[in-house]
Amino acid sequence: MQAVSPWATTAQTDIEINVPLLTKEISGYTFEVFNSGDSIWIVSKGPKNERFGFRVAFALNSFFEVEDIVDDENKITINLKSGHGKYEVYIDFPKTDIPPLLHYKTTFTANQALLIPYWPKDVIPLTDNGIIENTIGKIHVHQVGTRTGLIFASVQKPKKCTLFYFQNLSSMSEYCEATKTSLGETVGGTWPEIGFNLPKTMENPIPAGKKFVISDAYVLLGDELKEDPSKLCAEYLENLAQIYMVIPHPETEYHEWTDIVQKTSEHLYNNKGCWTQTKGFPYLNAYLTDYETPAESMVQLAVLIPLKEYEKWDGAQSPISRDLAGGISAFYDPKINCITRWHPALQDKLDQSEEQKKDTTMDSWYLHHPLINLTRLALDGNKEAKELVVNSIDFVIKAAHHFKYEWPVFYNVETFEVIKEETEPGKGGEKDVPGAYAHLMLLVYKLTKDKKFLNEAEKAAKQLTQCGFDIFYQANNTAFAANALLELYKITGEKIYLDTSYMCLAGVFKNVQVWDCQYGFGKNYANYFSVFPLNDAPYCAAYEEMEVYAALTEYMIQAKDVEILPALRVLIPEFVKYAVNRIPYYFPSLLPEDMLSEEVKTGEIQKDLWIPLEDLYTGWEQSGQVGQEVYGVGSAFAIVPRQYIKANDDFMIFIDYPVTNYTKRKDTVTIRIDGNENMNCDLKIIKRGTKKINAEVTQKRKAVSPFKKSADMHEYKISGQGTITVKF
Repeated sequence: MQAVSPWATTAQTDIEINVPLLTKEISGYTFEVFNSGDSIWIVSKGPKNERFGFRVAFALNSFFEVEDIVDDENKITINLKSGHGKYEVYIDFPKTDIPPLLHYKTTFTANQALLIPYWPKDVIPLTDNGIIENTIGKIHVHQVGTRTGLIFASVQKPKKCTLFYFQNLSSMSEYCEATKTSLGETVGGTWPEIGFNLPKTMENPIPAGKKFVISDAYVLLGDELKEDPSKLCAEYLENLAQIYMVIPHPETEYHEWTDIVQKTSEHLYNNKGCWTQTKGFPYLNAYLTDYETPAESMVQLAVLIPLKEYEKWDGAQSPISRDLAGGISAFYDPKINCITRWHPALQDKLDQSEEQKKDTTMDSWYLHHPLINLTRLALDGNKEAKELVVNSIDFVIKAAHHFKYEWPVFYNVETFEVIKEETEPGKGGEKDVPGAYAHLMLLVYKLTKDKKFLNEAEKAAKQLTQCGFDIFYQANNTAFAANALLELYKITGEKIYLDTSYMCLAGVFKNVQVWDCQYGFGKNYANYFSVFPLNDAPYCAAYEEMEVYAALTEYMIQAKDVEILPALRVLIPEFVKYAVNRIPYYFPSLLPEDMLSEEVKTGEIQKDLWIPLEDLYTGWEQSGQVGQEVYGVGSAFAIVPRQYIKANDDFMIFIDYPVTNYTKRKDTVTIRIDGNENMNCDLKIIKRGTKKINAEVTQKRKAVSPFKKSADMHEYKISGQGTITVKF
């Protein structure tokens, strides 16, 4: 039997001794509203008699009086009062492809300033007979830090079913601003008491006379329990997409990324704090003015690859790419016959301050990442890069065979001795590295046409099939893994690879922030749909955000003719849209001075320099605590060629969704986007030359009119799915 609080032990009895205030029948489910005295409950009953109670209002050591109930069929409004103030509860059932969806939103207006030291969770399982303590359930996903406020859980007893609970934390920003509280770690719990805790107010009370939203929850109930990890992950994605389509979203703002590229390029090239000279070659520092840490292969290639993409788009070579490419071969270590992390000539400078800052210590993902980018460079025609890849790849395969495609966190790169086996006790090593390895093998397969690399990719991919939600170690590598698995599905036709790619994407989308923080420092920058780099990372990071953005864009391109999970045609394009809107705020010049940390772990912060911060925090914490991340500058170079199309010498087209294909013929540009037709995105025609903008925009053969026009830009709202034609 599980231990529970007094608020849970009596809940079922308190509900059952009362008569329901109203009853609704929706899609085979019954929903009843009860007043149990100190709580207002919605009780759901499914087709197998599975039951949940949702506490929509809590009276704070008082009792509720129901003033009135208005049921207009589309929405139920319940007006309440207690000894502490007035409550309004709004209940509705938005239409979705997976009915029924329950939505309840509660506001509270206090009679006097109140401190709230306790608030109970708002979801409990109920039984037909018996006690709540004897129910058995498992929480698969819950909020960590300031990630999305959701729970995905399954029930084994008394009835097998699933629960997807989403708290729209955006609605509580005003409450947190007034009480100086945080919405981090507010959605979760221990079975059977789960759901949302309104943040406790211990010092700053809720002010009297002001209405605050104190809950805004969406609930999807399922009457089947899926045991297969990939099916469970797919259900998670489908549920998240269904709710995403009905919740409100913040407006986006346009950033002129072509200007950001120019500023970034100039500052990167000219600021001495970005560079270190070694044996006649310049190398990027990982962090601004960090001259003590040796040059890293990943840092150079993380900037060089998106810069090469931008050069192809721009049609001109940058001196930065020449400098970066010139020094890459120095990272080849003849002791292991492979590209390695630290510049071999500088390894004696490693200060041993961290586990990985030792010349023989390899972080498992780190062996693969530089080689992934090096192979991309080779595929682009760089002969030196191809030679380095060919000379290094045998060592990488040797390591994979030694670890049997299950990599630890750290190991000795010369002996393969394991230094740190698991991320946490019982959690295993870096579980997404087999996917990064498979991605590398597929790139080398393209480069060499040797099928042994395809075979290696398949062997590694099979290690991922049972990982479930634990697959995620680092966001960018998990996204790379999703692409590799999709590609393997397209090559082999084996559906297990497609299903496992969904597992990877579920890992990514459980580490995002699908809410808009508008309290504390969060008011100063766009943070909606941010992605966190690690499972337990307290901040979002520029470099990982950029690489996840690029990888998910590539996933949509690869999937343009594949029947993928419909949820992904909602979630991926929307992630891309908000990434393009959000990523500029890593540049400190766009942030207020008081938001930046005075203490910096590595290097220093130069506010006016167009080099991104590594770390952005949600809410009350200052950002830039880690440092100014030089290797994060690739974001601008990556975004321009993916979101901007040069129509001709006079005009550019910007679109904030993934473009899966486009063609140009004379005066016409045809663009394909493969999102969801019920979502929308922005298309902008931007003036480059002297000609006046004069264009016809159509989508699915219907004319689209601009919603905003100026001499330099015409702006359009278009559907998230369907071919667009722009004729000049």
